[in-house]
Amino acid sequence: MDTIVGKIRTFADSRWELGTLHGISHWDRVYANGRKLLTPEVNPLVVGLFAYLHDSCRQNDGIDLGHGPRAAKFIDSIRDAYLKEVSDEDINQLKEACRLHTTAQKTGNPTIDACFDADRLDLWRVGITPDPDRLATEKGKEIAWNTDYTPLLALWGN
Repeated sequence: MDTIVGKIRTFADSRWELGTLHGISHWDRVYANGRKLLTPEVNPLVVGLFAYLHDSCRQNDGIDLGHGPRAAKFIDSIRDAYLKEVSDEDINQLKEACRLHTTAQKTGNPTIDACFDADRLDLWRVGITPDPDRLATEKGKEIAWNTDYTPLLALWGN
């Protein structure tokens, strides 16, 4: 794991106070999904940071539509301490991905769209089979089409 992504993983996990639905196990799966979605156009640093920051400002493990915009603002608050080596362009993409990940299906930006799909490919954990038609990238759609989610859904009683 990239050094800065590893530091953010540790930091985000240390401050997480909610349950496991959106915690470190989910974030690790989002990170792994993001690695599968990498193409030459996708920035792996942004995707990795997104994995550990996109849900970091949730107020509950249920419906919390403001958590993405709060995460985008939170990134500014930790920029100097934890993200000082990250370029402004990367920070802006990371913030946009966090801000929009629950409200936008696709942006046309390969990195942001990979962030969206990395998260959505883990919807099975809440009893939802990822729908290829609702994914933003061709790789994400391919993964969803070729994954049998039945055993994963069974783990959660679905």
